[in-house]
Amino acid sequence: MSNVAIRLISIILTLQCKSSVKAAELAEELGVSERTLHRYMGMLDELGIPIYSERGPYGGFSLVRGYKLPPLIFTVEEATVLYLGANLIKEVWGKSYRDAACSVTAKLDNVLPDELLQEVSRAQEALVVTGLHRFDYSPWEHFLDDLRRCIEDRRRVHLVYYAFSRQETAEREVDPYALVHQWGVWYLVGHCHLRGEMRTFRVDRIQALIPLGITFVRPADFSVMEYMAQSFQPPEPVYEIEVRFDPPAARFVKDERADWQHLAENPDGSVTVTFISSELDWPASFVLRYGRAATVIRPPELVEKVKATAQAILARYE
Repeated sequence: MSNVAIRLISIILTLQCKSSVKAAELAEELGVSERTLHRYMGMLDELGIPIYSERGPYGGFSLVRGYKLPPLIFTVEEATVLYLGANLIKEVWGKSYRDAACSVTAKLDNVLPDELLQEVSRAQEALVVTGLHRFDYSPWEHFLDDLRRCIEDRRRVHLVYYAFSRQETAEREVDPYALVHQWGVWYLVGHCHLRGEMRTFRVDRIQALIPLGITFVRPADFSVMEYMAQSFQPPEPVYEIEVRFDPPAARFVKDERADWQHLAENPDGSVTVTFISSELDWPASFVLRYGRAATVIRPPELVEKVKATAQAILARYE
């Protein structure tokens, strides 16, 4: 769809939202001159769009009251967003929204012009997102569906939950506030009545779920984004870790840039990475993975951790 066509549609949509818009304001919004805007108005008039203008300080362009742009007029990019979004929802949510996602794309297939469908199809072949889940969530899809409905209805739930850190199973009553998909894992965020505070639960650790007849009021000022940002902050102490990798390992380390806060390339071909961690087990195992090619620069606690682990490995084989 050409830029002119997009701008003509934008004019109609703007005038549907506002009773009157001055020419200068509309031209600035579209990024064109007032002369070009008047040319666009002439095009719309030729197309039979009922636009009229009023002169004077309070005048401007207006649509005839009651006129609405016919629905489902999309650019290629807009239609692609709808298709890709439906497919993402289908993959992330599973059966909860699978039927709805299929229904949406079927309706689009039925109403969009063939030329537009062909362009969207080409875009879908080139833009693919998959593997959003770390593992198969199908055994917990019914929990996700029940939780989604209880969140909408503001209904409390009874959980049988396995707490990994304490290696125990406990029963809890929770007011479910939101479901969050983060790093390929589903989390339930809600107020736990057993602990008397907000808690986060991994959905794949829920062993049983019963919706209750008790309703709750979610705090108006609660933000799930702010809560998740705070709850996933690494606890104290936080170690600042610096590791140097010899040239033979450098290309592998550079390929994992997402794991590092900072990566510096050295003149001799080696690289030095820095990052923070709330514990030393994972950094130690990562360093040992590269063997002689990795050297811990700091902190000294990690140096001792790596030495002790290497000695324990050596002792096992003696």
